[in-house]
Amino acid sequence: MISRNISSSCSYAHRDRNLFLSILKKATTLSHLTQTHAQIILNGYQNDLVIITKLTHKFSDLKAIRHARDLVFSFPKPDLFLFNVLIKGFAANASPLSSVSLYTHLRKNTTLSPDKYTYAFAVSAASGFNDEKHGALLHAHSVIDGLGSNLYVGSILVDFYFKFSRVGYALKVFDEMPEKDTVVWNTMVSGLVRNCYNADAVRVFRDMVAGGTGFDSTTLATLLPAVAELQELKAGTWVQCLAVKAGFHDDVHVLTGLVSLYSKCGELETARRVFGMIGEPDLICYNAMIAGYTCNNETVLAVGLFKELLGYGKKVNSSTIVGLVPVSFPFGHLQLSGCLQSFCVKSGIVSHPSVSTALVTVYCRLNEIDSARQLFDESAKRTLASWNAMISGYTQNGHTDTAISLFREMMSEFSPNPTTVTTILSACAQLGALSLGKWVHGLIKSKNLESNIYVLTALVDMYAKCGSIVEARQLFDMMPEKNVVTWNAMISGYGLHGDGHEAMKLFNDMLDSGIPPSGVSFLSVLYACSHAGLVREGDDIFHRMVHNHKFVPLAEHYACMVDIFGRAGQLEKALEFIKKMPVEPGSAVWGALLGACKIHKDTKLARLASEKLLELDPDNTGYYVLLSNILSADGNFPKAASVRQVAKHRNLAKTPGCTLLEIGDTQHVFTCGDRSHPQATAIYKMLDKLTGKMREAGFQTETGTALHDVEEEEKELMMNVHSEKLAIAFALISTAPGTEIRIIKNLRVCLDCHNATKFISMITQRVIVVRDANRFHHFKDGVCSCGDYW
Repeated sequence: MISRNISSSCSYAHRDRNLFLSILKKATTLSHLTQTHAQIILNGYQNDLVIITKLTHKFSDLKAIRHARDLVFSFPKPDLFLFNVLIKGFAANASPLSSVSLYTHLRKNTTLSPDKYTYAFAVSAASGFNDEKHGALLHAHSVIDGLGSNLYVGSILVDFYFKFSRVGYALKVFDEMPEKDTVVWNTMVSGLVRNCYNADAVRVFRDMVAGGTGFDSTTLATLLPAVAELQELKAGTWVQCLAVKAGFHDDVHVLTGLVSLYSKCGELETARRVFGMIGEPDLICYNAMIAGYTCNNETVLAVGLFKELLGYGKKVNSSTIVGLVPVSFPFGHLQLSGCLQSFCVKSGIVSHPSVSTALVTVYCRLNEIDSARQLFDESAKRTLASWNAMISGYTQNGHTDTAISLFREMMSEFSPNPTTVTTILSACAQLGALSLGKWVHGLIKSKNLESNIYVLTALVDMYAKCGSIVEARQLFDMMPEKNVVTWNAMISGYGLHGDGHEAMKLFNDMLDSGIPPSGVSFLSVLYACSHAGLVREGDDIFHRMVHNHKFVPLAEHYACMVDIFGRAGQLEKALEFIKKMPVEPGSAVWGALLGACKIHKDTKLARLASEKLLELDPDNTGYYVLLSNILSADGNFPKAASVRQVAKHRNLAKTPGCTLLEIGDTQHVFTCGDRSHPQATAIYKMLDKLTGKMREAGFQTETGTALHDVEEEEKELMMNVHSEKLAIAFALISTAPGTEIRIIKNLRVCLDCHNATKFISMITQRVIVVRDANRFHHFKDGVCSCGDYW
């Protein structure tokens, strides 16, 4: 009888326990949960570990994380599972500090040892901090506890490092894992794609397939955006074949990825057919097709599909708008962009970071920089992408100072990614800001971005354009992988520095390496030939481009050939080349001929070229100035004055010459006759001292290109205060003897300043590097690297 009562009592208790577990499972509100908690206490289950664990989990799910915390800390002896539930709960409720603090409490104040779930949940929480130091410390602890290479922990660590763009660390964790399943491979591919390491993502997937690890539809859907960004059609069709073989070809996410792939590869008809294979396209599918039309300049079709969506009563999202904004082909679509912004404001989508970023980008590309900045400033939440868009916009529109200033401001909020770095390096290259470029190089090292081919290519370009061609080549040679853009940057760099022979050698090395040249490759090597007087070699390159590589020359290629002949004094051959062109020569071609006429003082041919130019581009001030200079040099001052008068009547203003000089981290800008600098007195004193020593050494002022028919003495005074001379004088009083001087001139350096700089380099025993509008000049011991050929 007693035995039966005990059995009955135990059965009753078991039913009550299951009842509470069932009630907790169904609870959907905090009120319901707190009432159940009260009943649990009344029925004596407040110390039941299973029930309290379930209750903690539910509090966390309903965002009542404080209730969950109080519950765990009031429990007499929590086990590891309960601690893990709360650590995970803090992570899910955006409380990373509480999560990591609880992990610390677990290690220091209990006898429990963290397991793989503890580390996985704590590392996930650590991704909510602004930097990776907490997660890195947890990683170290996991290694000490022998869990660093655990499959579950390793997968979370890989994802964690990718969230902070620590691609190198993510790769290291991944490589050291003894076993890898589909999930960790997917995490690797996804992380590389998110961080714009698209080529690496494809490489990792190939390794996955080669290693025999099974992939799923998620793998393919994650990979396809990388293939699309690379515009690797062949790789894309390979992925599609794998999808067919594995039975994933009907998966809507894979099909959507294929729509994007074929669209970005210009195969719009194929993209439409794939879209048609989707039985009931969801919004994501529609978004992919809309974006596909937009990126192929089929804006009318994109807008039509967008209207179709609205007609079906479907609610569009931020991705729909981003796909519709004509970022790739903005010109002529300012009104559409404005209409989209108005639609977004009315529908509340404009506050979404991706939408505001897309609109900022399109406004920047339309040169509506003020509209872009207003939208950027009004953004409720600025992401790294939005900062990148605005910095890039300023850089592309020539506002390099503002771009650099904005970059410095961004650094207080975000750590730069490869896109940020390449953009700011482009600004440094434009401005010649070598000190900032070197600082960014240091940043790249500290952020482990040196494995990114686009970042390294931007560095090569920056060093070359800032006058450090040796450093550029060292970086280039150290790169394990080079694409055509990398080769172009180095070839172009040699062209800028007048080393045509090295540019030619590098161009041939590129061909030997199996990398097919682009139109830019040919343009870069032709430019190099032009500035080195390599007429025969340039002619040969142009012939190979047309006949061997089947490239249709652009206006820039034709202009380069005219420049090659013209600079070498073969003006009649240049004219003959123009006459034989299969297309109508444009202003670039005639401009190259006019420039050659100035070098060789051919006023007759200059008149022909200028007549053509003033027909084609009557508002270009530079052509009037060039023709005026040619006439002045020929002594025809009345005609030169007449040309200037025509420009004046058309309200055309000559671009004022200015020279930039960096001393330390400070940039100094000088204009002709400038006396605004705080050290103007000392500068002019140094200039007078230099002028005296130069005259003693045999220097004579070159006044042939002075724009006014005035007395010779006055002409000399005008030439003596050109901006580059002022900049060099300031550099001499501001730097230690023997220090290299680097200056940047916004216009082509004049003959007088070129000669003067040769003398100054000899007198002061300084190396002086001058970047003008055309190229670099390296002055040393009275000789210029251009050989007076520029």
